[in-house]
Amino acid sequence: MTRQTLLENVYLTHMPSEKFKTSFLSAQMAVPLLAETAGLNALLVNVLSRGTARLPDMAALGRELDLLYGAQLEPAVRKMGENQLFGFMASCIDDRFLPGGERLLEPLTELLGDMFCRPAVQDGGLNGDYVDSERENLVDLIRSDINDKRLYAARRLMETMCAGEPYGVGRMGRAGDVERITRQELSGHYRSVLSRGRLELFYCGSAPEDRVADAFRRAFAGLPRQGLLEPAVTTRRAAPASCRVVEEAMDVTQGKLCMGFRTDSGDVPATMLMNAMFGGEVTSKLFLNVREKLSLCYYVSSSFHRRKGLITVYSGIEFENCDRAVAEISAQLEDLKNGRWEDWELQGARSSLISSLRSTEDSAGAIESFVMGQAAAGGSETIPGLLEEVRAVTPDRIREAAAAVKPDTIYFLKGKEAIA
Repeated sequence: MTRQTLLENVYLTHMPSEKFKTSFLSAQMAVPLLAETAGLNALLVNVLSRGTARLPDMAALGRELDLLYGAQLEPAVRKMGENQLFGFMASCIDDRFLPGGERLLEPLTELLGDMFCRPAVQDGGLNGDYVDSERENLVDLIRSDINDKRLYAARRLMETMCAGEPYGVGRMGRAGDVERITRQELSGHYRSVLSRGRLELFYCGSAPEDRVADAFRRAFAGLPRQGLLEPAVTTRRAAPASCRVVEEAMDVTQGKLCMGFRTDSGDVPATMLMNAMFGGEVTSKLFLNVREKLSLCYYVSSSFHRRKGLITVYSGIEFENCDRAVAEISAQLEDLKNGRWEDWELQGARSSLISSLRSTEDSAGAIESFVMGQAAAGGSETIPGLLEEVRAVTPDRIREAAAAVKPDTIYFLKGKEAIA
């Protein structure tokens, strides 16, 4: 895999592979995640996906993709560290499987360039009808998490825990902000972010690097470059002196308990393995003890947000079990800090984590996500390198990683009848 500067503040990652029958391409703007622009960026990519100057509507886009042997092209908005990535992902039959020496790389990269650089316009700005309909769709999407209390509780934990930090901003922005976006504002933002944002390009397939670079260079030759908007460096904060507790009541039948922790450990592989032992795998302490043995949770798991240095625990519980669940989840973390585990727990977690990392290489989309995360964070990790580092983690390093984890916030969504 190689990464090169293609144009000013435009980078291409080339992953040569004949493992897949399809070629995978993406074009993503990587910009700081900010409350005032998150909704603008999310809305912008959805509006751009509606058509180009050459293919001005969804029907024309669909016909073009059909002509490219059913190629796929989808908008994407992601949050990686304290950066927002938005753009398009595309896939098509790899050229080596096409009859008569046909090529799909060049027309598909041209279409990606059109989506960014040559959108459907109206009276000198973005298409007003597209802005209106996509604004309504995006507001509905942002607000829809209230219907999935598990997602809602996870969002509320992150908003509370990271209040005042970019990481607390949702990848789609806030519904109220999106509602107020006008066609004129979005058109102005489009011109600004297009000329200043970092563009990350990715290709995985059998085509050689020089051909891929030439195709992307031609497709984005019209990309304006007028100043730099570099991705943000994700920062870590210390946990508060005392853990914050937030409770919210809704008409729900199952409580949602979310716990947030911060770590200042720089030992990422050890923290990844420690989290796998804590709650990241089915062999974890949280799953086997808190859920299976004590029956305190309907579900429970933990996640390590390694760029931000956060560990979050999500669980579904009976309202009356909140205090016991908090105590038992905390007790499992204390066991890790004190080295209280069986050898099979460590080996099972290590095996599961290695298997999960290996599976990343079985999907071009998963490889792209890993690469984009590294590009946004300015990292240099590789999957083979990370695998070797995980294999080398010792029990002492796991204990040290656990000792660096401090409680930050507890969020509990309970039923209205549970209000004391």
